[in-house]
Amino acid sequence: MLFTKGHGTANDFVILPDPDGELELTPALVAELCDRRRGIGADGVLRVVRSAKHPEAAGQAAEAEWFMDYHNSDGSIAEMCGNGVRVFVRYLVSRGLATPGPRGLPVATRAGVVVALVGDDTVSVRMRKPQVYAGSTATLGGLTIPGVAVDCGNPHLVCGLHDGLALDGLDLTREPLHDAAVFPSGVNVEFVEPAEPLDGVDGHVRMRVHERGSGETLSCGTGALAVGAVALRDAGLTTGSIAVDVPGGRLVVRHDTEGGWWLEGPAVLVADGEVL
Repeated sequence: MLFTKGHGTANDFVILPDPDGELELTPALVAELCDRRRGIGADGVLRVVRSAKHPEAAGQAAEAEWFMDYHNSDGSIAEMCGNGVRVFVRYLVSRGLATPGPRGLPVATRAGVVVALVGDDTVSVRMRKPQVYAGSTATLGGLTIPGVAVDCGNPHLVCGLHDGLALDGLDLTREPLHDAAVFPSGVNVEFVEPAEPLDGVDGHVRMRVHERGSGETLSCGTGALAVGAVALRDAGLTTGSIAVDVPGGRLVVRHDTEGGWWLEGPAVLVADGEVL
């Protein structure tokens, strides 16, 4: 079984080419591949499948040739992965499987079809519109931290830090507790604090994240999208851009005047190999 290893701001993935959907990708196999001591090591697996060959994507085949079949490192299936889809697009283009058109490259996901613009150093993806819809809380150790629920095609809880709480002091080795009535399928929890102003953007924040099915990761693309949406809302802006610094680097979220929500950042392929 051939694979490629890639990452977006240190959110890393095992990429499996399976154009005709012939690979039996079980939860156990995903967990083995993602194991950082006994396997290749990754936050998740990206299976590269033609949309027409996957039962969950066949209905999107007319819009997008390729389907990103994404699995968390514990083997569970996720609806969307913002860093993953950017790495997925870099793989398609670098292997000659797809060529971006003037309006970008469409990719099918469980959260719908997204469109990517490919640059030399970055990939920008027009994401599903984030829906900020409810207040909720996360409990971390003895702390209960208020937050905002955001639907980015997958569930997020954005928690701004106040009252002297420091981002670097949080212990994210355990999953934050959440309200199962608001998030019945689990949730990705982002903790956010303001950062120094930057030129060229309307806001700048720092973020750490505990991802459903993967634990703390060095970056989360849809998490950055959720954080950017909340930051723009809190600033009273209907359009604009937010720089989101994560432990693995920097992502930029933009809401344009045509209503598009864009996630931009690096997408890097680092190695090819074979699973024995």
